[in-house]
Amino acid sequence: MMKLLRLVRILAIGLRFGLEEFFLGHERVRPLRWLVRATLFWRPLAEPRGVRLRRALEALGPIFVKFGQMLSTRRDLVPLDIADELALLQDRVPPFPSAAAIATLEAAYKRPLAEVFAEFDATPVASAAAAQVHFARLHASPAGGDGTAVAVKVLRPGIAPVIAHDVSLLYAAAGLVEKLFADGKRLRPREVVAEFEKHLEDELDLMREAANCSQLRRNFKDSPLLLVPGVYWDYCGRDVMVMDRMDGIPVSRIERLRESGVNLPRLAASGVEIFFTQVFRDGFFHADMHPGNILVRPGSEQYIALDFGIMGTLTEVDKQYLARNFLAFFRRDYKGVALAHLESGWVPPDTRIDELEAAVRAVCEPVFGRPLKEISFGRVLLQLFQASRRFNVEIQPQLVLLQKTLLNIEGLGRQLDPELDLWKTAKPFLERWMNEQVGWRALVKNLQTEAPKWAALLPQLPRLAHQALNENRLTQLEAGLALMLRQQHVRNRWLGVIAGLLAALSAVLLYSVLH
Repeated sequence: MMKLLRLVRILAIGLRFGLEEFFLGHERVRPLRWLVRATLFWRPLAEPRGVRLRRALEALGPIFVKFGQMLSTRRDLVPLDIADELALLQDRVPPFPSAAAIATLEAAYKRPLAEVFAEFDATPVASAAAAQVHFARLHASPAGGDGTAVAVKVLRPGIAPVIAHDVSLLYAAAGLVEKLFADGKRLRPREVVAEFEKHLEDELDLMREAANCSQLRRNFKDSPLLLVPGVYWDYCGRDVMVMDRMDGIPVSRIERLRESGVNLPRLAASGVEIFFTQVFRDGFFHADMHPGNILVRPGSEQYIALDFGIMGTLTEVDKQYLARNFLAFFRRDYKGVALAHLESGWVPPDTRIDELEAAVRAVCEPVFGRPLKEISFGRVLLQLFQASRRFNVEIQPQLVLLQKTLLNIEGLGRQLDPELDLWKTAKPFLERWMNEQVGWRALVKNLQTEAPKWAALLPQLPRLAHQALNENRLTQLEAGLALMLRQQHVRNRWLGVIAGLLAALSAVLLYSVLH
């Protein structure tokens, strides 16, 4: 019943904002589209389709808002006008009652809240679709002194069944897209919904977010660039996460940053360095770095990271792929970029390299004729994704997160310093990293990594070779001979049967001739 009512509400909001054009564009159902428009002629549909879609998602609630936010990052699949509009979506979710938050905490800790925290502010300081945050203070230690100031993140009660219902409806919509759109299967709508469902599942497990926070903090231990809150594991569970309370200035408050003495150009450059350090040194990066998740320590150029629900990871294979592409790009070796795509298996094996090379050249060549400060790294990646559409390139989710984060960093950096030259800032770091990936340093590093394995394997080689030569080969030979004998036996039986039939047939023919 709940799902039926939810579906009716979705249909009503969709019709209100004229979203039938997304689903009734196929020629087989186009008459139905005209019928809907004629029936609901009074609707004001003067706004562009992207604006109407954004407003509809906002009306549908936080889960659909989050889906729109995720969809805005899939610019390899979504038209640019829609993606740009969906990128404006913000979580505007009213907080849930404090009594419900306290009940969730007491159920998680199995004791009264006063025994867990010396102070607990019932008024939330932040609220999102999946959780909200309260400030609190731990009890003082036996050694004395005030208790530690902490931030307590509490999962929204009853959110799991709501998400399950909405995701099931999104899967149904994805099925319609596959059937009604000529390009539906290539867009892989079910995979997009599955990716969204995975992000939601990660956000519903605050222990996972706590682990992400702890890993990032360890990666930037004692770093002057980035401060990450510490996690209090004894107070964490699936429904609750407790970490250090972080005080800072929101990175979007430019005037407050200036007043506190922050060097804005240096702060912008630090953000670029943080991004490339996370991606290329650690292969583990914060993938939700919008201004709402970033603070700055007053009077310094040190960032403070918040909200660790969405993190990106890169394997060594991903890093090697990026290294090859960056090297080829800087050398204007567009065939090298095309070959990297083919060898990675991201394009079908029958793809014509010369055509893919020409498409890459059309995107990248104009970049080199412009001043570096006017070049957007994120936009270049975005245009490459768009150009690769007609070659059926399978864009990997981790690289989509990378491109999204790079766009966020670029936008933030240029807001802080309009003269920010992202390439000039990143180039020394990239060159050093490339040398480590493909030069003699990479060889030494790989030898060091593989040395323990070879040290354990080398003493065993004579024994393994002896076993292979004496046992396995002999066993295989015996099995092969036994199979040949069985096949020969069966063949002989069939030959005997055939010979008997031929003899009988000959006898019948001879009898017929004689009589």
